[in-house]
Amino acid sequence: MDYRLDEIDRLILHALMSDARGTSAPMIAEEVSVSPGTIRNRIRQLEDNGIITGYHASVDFEQTGHRFTNLFICTAPVPERERLATLVREISGVVNVRELLSGRGNLHVLTVGSDMNDVTRIGRELSNLGLEIEDENLVRRESFEPYGPFGPNERPGIDALADVVTLTGGSEVVGLVVAEDAPIVGKTLGEVGDDELLDDDVLVVSIERDDEVLTPRGGTTIRPDDVVTLLSRRGVCERTMQLFSSSDGGEAAQN
Repeated sequence: MDYRLDEIDRLILHALMSDARGTSAPMIAEEVSVSPGTIRNRIRQLEDNGIITGYHASVDFEQTGHRFTNLFICTAPVPERERLATLVREISGVVNVRELLSGRGNLHVLTVGSDMNDVTRIGRELSNLGLEIEDENLVRRESFEPYGPFGPNERPGIDALADVVTLTGGSEVVGLVVAEDAPIVGKTLGEVGDDELLDDDVLVVSIERDDEVLTPRGGTTIRPDDVVTLLSRRGVCERTMQLFSSSDGGEAAQN
C-alpha cells in the first residue's frame, strides 16, 4: 500500500466506522481540529486508494419479514477460492462473502431468506458451484464496532501531533495540525524564520489546507486548521510542536 495513514486518517476511519450516515465532514473536522475541506479531501484520498471500499447500511432483516439469516461455512479449493467467491456473490439472497486463508472452511457466506425454502435453495446453489458445506447456522444477531486503535487517544500537552515518520539517521518528518489559538497562527514563514521560532535544522516541507497542498514560501501565512509537515535532522522537539498547539502550551514551552 503506497498511501500512508496518519492520525487524521485514522480518526476519520474511526468516525465513519462508528456511524457513516450520521457523521458529516464538519463533525469530524471539529473532533480532529482541521477544516471540513481537509476532511472531505482526506476521505476522497482514502476512497481513491482503496482503503474505504464502500458504505453499507446495517439492516435488521427480521424487521423486513425476511427472518432467516444463515451463515454457511464452506470449503473451496484454494486455487479456485477467489473465482468461486465472485460467483457466490451472484446468488440471490447472499449478502456477504468472506474469504479465509485456512484450508477448510475458507469461505463464509452470509445469506438472508424469507423462509427455510430460501435457505435450502441457497445451500443447493452453493453445492452446485462445487463448494463443500462444512456447517451452517442461523444467525441471531450481528453487531459492528469501529477499530479501537484508530480512535482518539490522549497526548497530554501536545494536541497538534498528526504524524511522525523516523528516517535513517534519526531525522524525523512530523505532521502538525495548527490549533486556532496556536502561537504560530497569523505569522508568515518569513516571520517565523526572522523570529527564530523554529530550530535551524527544521524545514517546513508542505502545508495542507483544505483540498490543496501548498508549497511553503516566505510569504505563506500559517492559518488555523493547516496541517504543516516539518523535516528535522535531529528530530522535532516538544517546544517546536507546542508552537502549533494551544497558546497556553506554546507560552509555557517558550518561558
